[in-house]
Amino acid sequence: MNVEFKTIGLIGKYGDPGIAETLKTLANFLVQRGHEVLLDQQTAATVPGHHLATVERESLGEHCHLVVVIGGDGSLLTAARALADHGVPVVGVNLGRLGFLADISPATMLDHMSEILDGRYVAEDRFLLNATIHRDGETLGESDAFNDVVVHKWNMPRMIEFETHVNGHFMDVQRSDGIIVSTPTGSTAYALSGGGPILMPTLNAICLVPICPHTLSNRPVVVDGDSRIDIVVRDCRDDKAQMTCDGQGNFGLREGDRIRVLKKARGIRLIHPANHDYFHILRAKLRWGSKRE
Repeated sequence: MNVEFKTIGLIGKYGDPGIAETLKTLANFLVQRGHEVLLDQQTAATVPGHHLATVERESLGEHCHLVVVIGGDGSLLTAARALADHGVPVVGVNLGRLGFLADISPATMLDHMSEILDGRYVAEDRFLLNATIHRDGETLGESDAFNDVVVHKWNMPRMIEFETHVNGHFMDVQRSDGIIVSTPTGSTAYALSGGGPILMPTLNAICLVPICPHTLSNRPVVVDGDSRIDIVVRDCRDDKAQMTCDGQGNFGLREGDRIRVLKKARGIRLIHPANHDYFHILRAKLRWGSKRE
């Protein structure tokens, strides 16, 4: 047994009993190799009859040397936010199609996990963002994001107006449906749909992507990853604006609110199979070079 990953945690897609077979197969494989296996409590409630020790998700980060997420990119995003503060590396098994983050299929899971546990793998360090909302000198809310922090309108047809500042320097006033503040990891998510660039996932950079801007000259801007980004809401009638992080955790915004976005102090280490090729994933997901009917 490779002592590097002596204790391994398992997290499954929330509320999906369809992960049971894959999870039990992996758990049995790991136990047979001599690893201690701990199961996330939320996953345990979805998959009964597992006979594994269960702990709260935050405790996985404290006690495990590696965490395997079974589900898809969304499941891995959620796990990364919970585990980043603990420095535990994460590997993803994708039950659907090839993922940008979870890139091991159930069919090859045991072979790839055997290689990883034997020390043959590719490790990537990715960073997250931390966003705080300030109103009248008080901090109203805080959240982390692995993909993106989005300030956007909701439940109304009209645009919102806001200022953007980078490191204390005024950048612009914008009228639009909102703005996406994206990590390199998130550059292939919502930011890509908004016309943003694809960034190599290990770059130290943040991308600011406007959402349907009123001024057609508005374009995505890439800034240094250590930048301090402030978004100040200027026109937000009837509290019809929100901040979301990775599409979750909605925070209502009012005129005058300041959203500050910074790189989170601790990042996450993703573990990939030894043959990991980011451009292969791009070609497969974005169908580059494929014949279309």
